[in-house]
Amino acid sequence: MSGKNDIERNDEVGYDAEDEGCGGCVGTLIWLISMLLICCTFPFSLFVTVKQVQEYQRAVIFRLGRVKKGGAVGPGLFFIIPCMDSIQVVDLRTVSFDVPPQEILTKDSVTVAVDAVVYYKINNPMSAVCNVTNAAQSTRLLASTTLRNTLGTKTLQDILADREDIAKHILGSLDSATDPWGIRVERVEVKDVRLPQQLQRAMAAEAEATRQARAKVIEAEGEQKASRALKEASDIISSSPAALQLRYLQTLSSISAEKNSTIIFPLPIELLGGLLPKKEQAVRM
Repeated sequence: MSGKNDIERNDEVGYDAEDEGCGGCVGTLIWLISMLLICCTFPFSLFVTVKQVQEYQRAVIFRLGRVKKGGAVGPGLFFIIPCMDSIQVVDLRTVSFDVPPQEILTKDSVTVAVDAVVYYKINNPMSAVCNVTNAAQSTRLLASTTLRNTLGTKTLQDILADREDIAKHILGSLDSATDPWGIRVERVEVKDVRLPQQLQRAMAAEAEATRQARAKVIEAEGEQKASRALKEASDIISSSPAALQLRYLQTLSSISAEKNSTIIFPLPIELLGGLLPKKEQAVRM
């Protein structure tokens, strides 16, 4: 099974195989002429026959339009035949790019502008060269489309609250779509969600109204607890007349501590009963 899969993979990306008929004869003739020219111009021919790629690069060699056996070569030095071979160098380092802000209509009919950043790298140079025309540009376009399609199924509350889950969903979709291109998407981050100005003002007014309502509820609960405490205190004081006099004295002491020139002393009406004439008392009765 593995041998069969290797044969199918080689046919898919166009590996060099033994040509039959006229193609094989022409290829052999070109190869003989090229080797003759290389030998005649040696050592100057080394400048065009020996190539170098860096540690983070790989080179895909096409010989007479077909991929050379052995796959991508590198890093280091390798030999090519100038008249027959053409090379395409692929960078294996991680690449990052910004997804332009996308105007998206959410599930609850709110228009928002969302942008993101994507990190990816090429893990199969053969597929990146043979299966797609421009791997980088294709990945950028696919990222923009995936971002729009994913966020179009979410509500505004989901977009604002579940950024990590949305980023993971976009990452999975991009990774599976770019796998035939030899690209592995490593990370996706939603950068910013910009709301219309009118919606921002409406949300700010709603939040302010919610805070005011909560503050009024807390204030009402505080007054309720205070009135309950005052009622309990009045019940205790009414049960003992001496406690009321002590409270009067305590209030007088607190007023005098503030260096006030005027002192208000509450006097019970019972104390004035003996000073009033009896007729006035009878009239009042």
